[in-house]
Amino acid sequence: MIRVLRSFPKTSEPVSMLRALLLAFLISFLAPLAVSAALYALDGEAAGWRTADRSSAGLLKPAGEQREAVVRVFAARTVRWKGIFATHCWIVLKSQGAGGYTRYDYTAWGEPIRVNGFAADGRWFGRIPDVVFAADGAKAERAIPEIEAAIESYKFRESGDYRAWPGPNSNTFVAAVMAAAPELDAKLPTTAVGKDYPYGGDWLSLTPSKTGFRFTLGGYGGVTVGWFEGLEINVLGAVLGVEFRRPAVNLPGLGRFGFGSAA
Repeated sequence: MIRVLRSFPKTSEPVSMLRALLLAFLISFLAPLAVSAALYALDGEAAGWRTADRSSAGLLKPAGEQREAVVRVFAARTVRWKGIFATHCWIVLKSQGAGGYTRYDYTAWGEPIRVNGFAADGRWFGRIPDVVFAADGAKAERAIPEIEAAIESYKFRESGDYRAWPGPNSNTFVAAVMAAAPELDAKLPTTAVGKDYPYGGDWLSLTPSKTGFRFTLGGYGGVTVGWFEGLEINVLGAVLGVEFRRPAVNLPGLGRFGFGSAA
């Protein structure tokens, strides 16, 4: 009998480990998403997305006052219930001396690659965007031809190619363009669902910043490790991460908590 009692805890160890893993998953993934859902429910702007403001947020100078070249990557919470956990990203360009900005979005309606469909720095259905990347002058001028070439050669450009989840979507498009332009030395927010979709078709590849590696299961899950990206664990598009370069924690749905910006 004594021997039986002594061996029983050993057989329960796998069960205890599974419980611990389940608890860790609930705390790390589901709890932040629940908080994000509660914040969304309390947000009056989210409820009125049909009539939401899409005017300029004043993040760019009027084009006539901006002689230098400009490159911007913006991100803002997306519309309806998807705003609980996801952001929409887009790219803005202006060559030196150009009379206006050019905005590129990848959308589910109309032509997938939408050009100047919205104000360059416009609110995304009421949401003021965050600046993910900014370059002016010579750095922007060097990057613009690379960005334009990547947009022109983007392979998911036909009607019906867009898929909100796991991709290719708006964030897949921006991630692919950023990967093609070394000057865009920044990372998309972890709430940019679709950024991990394997645009090149490889399950294992360099990160967009070329500072690490990404393993992805078709965008449905995976692991990313890189100097710019940090350590990211993707579960069905929800990302838990830790950044090394500029210390921060990224929580599913809630995004980044840390020092400075990720750019």
